[in-house]
Amino acid sequence: ESKVSEGGLNVTLTIRLLMHGKVRGSHSGGKGETVKKMREESGARINISEGNCPERIVTITGPTDAIFKAFAMIAYKFEEDITNSMSNSTATSKPPVTLRLVVPASQCGSLIGKGGSKIKEIRESTGAQVQVAGDMLPNSTERAVTISGTPDAIIQCVKQICVVMLE
Repeated sequence: ESKVSEGGLNVTLTIRLLMHGKVRGSHSGGKGETVKKMREESGARINISEGNCPERIVTITGPTDAIFKAFAMIAYKFEEDITNSMSNSTATSKPPVTLRLVVPASQCGSLIGKGGSKIKEIRESTGAQVQVAGDMLPNSTERAVTISGTPDAIIQCVKQICVVMLE
């Protein structure tokens, strides 16, 4: 944590996540209002890939503190969408918020750590579930990292992943 707040905040990072195209309607809130608000409030650059693929890539670029702000907003937005979609369902337990990061395969080793030690440490300290895909994404040198949990757990988890990538 201290490493991030002391020296890391002026580093520009890019984090990408995969989002289902059909989900996007609720996230962009009509003509991209939500995204616009997130850009303004976080100070990060947020781009959503165009196209009709089932999944779009959301790219978040900026100083680490802006990225964390943007991520927090996205995580809470996801939670809000889950809550809203459940208001007319009979389910009693709320499913966790799940985000999928796109990480260069070359960085997955340090994220997992020797014998899975690093990823275990991240799971234990944040309370989030973290899975690194064994296979690369189609036509890519990157792997999907799936994070699920409460918005706070996800934010802590993303912070730790950023620290690993900055190192």
